[in-house]
Amino acid sequence: MYEFYEFFAGGGMARAGLGREWRCVFANDIDQKKSDVYRENWGPAELKTADVGSLAANDLPGQADLAWASFPCQDLSLAGPGAGLKGGRSGAFWPFWGLIKALVGENRAPKLIVLENVCGTLTSHGGKDFATICDALAQGGYRFGAVVIDAVLFVPQSRPRLFIIGVHRGVVVPDEILTEAPIAPWHPRAVVEAHNGLSPRGKPQWLWWKLPQPRAGVAKFADLIDAEPSGVEWHTREQTNHILRLMSPTNRQKVQRAREVDGRVIGAVYRRTRKNKDGDSAQRAEVRFDDIAGCLRTPRGGSSRQTILVIEGRRVRSRLLSPREAARLMGLPESYRLPANYNSAYHVVGDGVVAPVVRYVSRHILERLLANEPAARASTAA
Repeated sequence: MYEFYEFFAGGGMARAGLGREWRCVFANDIDQKKSDVYRENWGPAELKTADVGSLAANDLPGQADLAWASFPCQDLSLAGPGAGLKGGRSGAFWPFWGLIKALVGENRAPKLIVLENVCGTLTSHGGKDFATICDALAQGGYRFGAVVIDAVLFVPQSRPRLFIIGVHRGVVVPDEILTEAPIAPWHPRAVVEAHNGLSPRGKPQWLWWKLPQPRAGVAKFADLIDAEPSGVEWHTREQTNHILRLMSPTNRQKVQRAREVDGRVIGAVYRRTRKNKDGDSAQRAEVRFDDIAGCLRTPRGGSSRQTILVIEGRRVRSRLLSPREAARLMGLPESYRLPANYNSAYHVVGDGVVAPVVRYVSRHILERLLANEPAARASTAA
């Protein structure tokens, strides 16, 4: 059995994705509400609720096979303030990295590191933030590479995320999980350009990770939607009409076509700020009927919470996506326990990593890297 640390753990979605082959020996998050959800699902033993900057190397037991860190994305997101790694949220990478450096100094460096974040990490400050992260990995004795994985390959949610995967020197990297050049869809142009911008220290340590194409058979968005959900109420007719009035003629036409279809049709709606014909900012509602949800977000204001339209002939109803439906879009099992409060539940889910994506990375890269490690074999045999 492989052992791991889970930093910025949230509700433990990386843990859910890694699965039974992995044992968490330490977890950390600063948020008390997320920590409560973590303990409700995984027990209290491994989690320490604290600012990562307050931790020390002696808080971390042993030498982990993996350190997983889904560090805050707000300052790296294209929709954020643009502060990057100097920001108050995404800058939490640095105290995390301080812990890794301390473990390196004690000869307890994790064999593998995964840094998960938004794709804006690649372009933040013209690629300098990404290059800085890569320099840190190189200085710590890690070779590394990055892949972009869109969760839509596994669940009906469009959610591209960046995964920087580092392997410490001394760990053998099998040739079959590497490629000599970037390959689609894992290495889009942004990854290639970010690689080109690496420093003389970072670039020689770069690895082009190779992943197989996932099998088809992703569930449809409509299949995850409950006819009678819990935790949310249906909108009034006026509330639904208000959403329809916020739509452009193009989006209203989508609704009209859906009303002409036999049976139930479900659409995902986002409210966004768009420029009107006079150049002024105005709220708009945009709907998609392709059986894919837009990217879940944390509920900071009504515009970031996803609404659904349920259309059955001439009848059009609307409501917020329920917490359980959101959890399904993150690939979490029905047994995953959610807070009773809507915003708390949506915040935990919308701020997490899609569990099946984690499982895929683990199966095809992480576990392949560790398969021949003596400690891993001994732990698994035990």
